[in-house]
Amino acid sequence: MPGKLYLVPTPIGNLEDMTFRAIRVLKEVDLILAEDTRTSAPLLKHFDIQKKVFAHHQHNEHQSSNEIIKFLLQGQNIALISDAGTPAISDPGFFLVREALKFNIAVECLPGATAFVPALVNSGFPTDKFCFEGFLPLKKGRQTRYKFLADEERTIILYESPHRLLKTLDEMAAFWGADRQISVSRELTKMFEETVRGTVTDVKAYYETHPAKGEFVICIAGALPAETDKKKKKYGDDEEED
Repeated sequence: MPGKLYLVPTPIGNLEDMTFRAIRVLKEVDLILAEDTRTSAPLLKHFDIQKKVFAHHQHNEHQSSNEIIKFLLQGQNIALISDAGTPAISDPGFFLVREALKFNIAVECLPGATAFVPALVNSGFPTDKFCFEGFLPLKKGRQTRYKFLADEERTIILYESPHRLLKTLDEMAAFWGADRQISVSRELTKMFEETVRGTVTDVKAYYETHPAKGEFVICIAGALPAETDKKKKKYGDDEEED
């Protein structure tokens, strides 16, 4: 019988966010795949998890997936963890899951830490519908993405690194307007957790005088409804009932 592939979320900062189930699974599997073995080592040591650990990251995932599939088909149970958060969410994991499913290998993803959920809830923006974009393209396709999202009416969620934050805020002002409301969270679950809310201009002014440290989650208020929708509301037109 083939083994099972487990996707195990790890804390995004606070070790107390590790679940009992995640610890149990990591102790029971035959081996662990880690995005960076140096980063995962302190976590595994803290919870006394003594298993073989192999590197599985964006630079080797296509090649290593072939070997991993072989191990799974031989009956070994394998867990994939990322440096922080849930595997496959802006981290390696999607390709391996897809390959495992091709061979009818069971895949189980545990619930757990991910950065965008607390940032979204803290933002004060609508949470019933949202658009998660992760990291925007660094160069090619970046402007195209901004233009595509300009009319997005759902709350938009982006990830960003500290050294690109101010540039990204400038780009938001240029493509979406300096008055667009945003909420920027950093260092979530850590000692210096912080959320700054306001217009793009307000938030940029804040980070021009405060060091941008840690990983950032940016939540952006959705665009205003199209003009036709505004007219419907103005004149009290009711939508057709199903």
